[in-house]
Amino acid sequence: MPSIKHCSDGIDRLRDALRTCDCVLIGAGAGLSTAAGYTYGGERFRQYFSDFQKKYGFDNMYAGGFTRFASPEEEWAYWSRNIYINRYLPPPKPLYEMLLRLVRDKDYFVLTTNVDHCFQRAGFDKKRLFYTQGDYGLWQCSVPCHDKTYDNEETVRKMMETQSHMRVPTDLVPRCPVCGKPMGMNLRADDTFVEDEGWHAAAERYTAFVRSHSRQKILFLYACVNLGDDAVPPEIAERAICIDADIFDVIEQLSTD
Repeated sequence: MPSIKHCSDGIDRLRDALRTCDCVLIGAGAGLSTAAGYTYGGERFRQYFSDFQKKYGFDNMYAGGFTRFASPEEEWAYWSRNIYINRYLPPPKPLYEMLLRLVRDKDYFVLTTNVDHCFQRAGFDKKRLFYTQGDYGLWQCSVPCHDKTYDNEETVRKMMETQSHMRVPTDLVPRCPVCGKPMGMNLRADDTFVEDEGWHAAAERYTAFVRSHSRQKILFLYACVNLGDDAVPPEIAERAICIDADIFDVIEQLSTD
């Protein structure tokens, strides 16, 4: 396994890029949250979903999201646990807080496919975030009959408190307030994904950020930090920094220097 010492040249280049750039555009995917401790399999999965694993056979939370459950009450018992531990419980490791320390004094913007809201919870400015693929904290009409999303925290917490034998109470099963059809997750899984008013506002802010810095030195954190898979497109190889190491170790070192 590559060590931080082995990757020191890449880390030094990244440190220098952060120091000299005019602004930073952070692109973040699932690996960042995995490094923060939001793992979807293994012991963390078994801790919260061993009963579902025994009944349905899936061995990770991602697969559970595509499972056809026996009833809506059982489906929302699964989803409420998933939402609660990956949206409302803090990540086990303070990776996002450390990343914020690296860019706090820069003009930055975050473009992310993550749906766990870790950036905003760590203190990143919500006006500088674009969650392109949705948010575990939002529900939408499953049809959808209209382009609006709904905060789910209060109901999810009630589901966690009251569920029993892999079922939530029937009166907590969410239905669309407009058409009465079942509610669904605001996650981009198919063409029913709702891009609500907030989504479009964030998209416009992202476009404005890129346009306003078009003639400046932008660090597109490519910087690819990935353990065992630090690939880079050949078209930008000369302008890329690849670090084959655990991103938590890299960010920790950068933030404590």
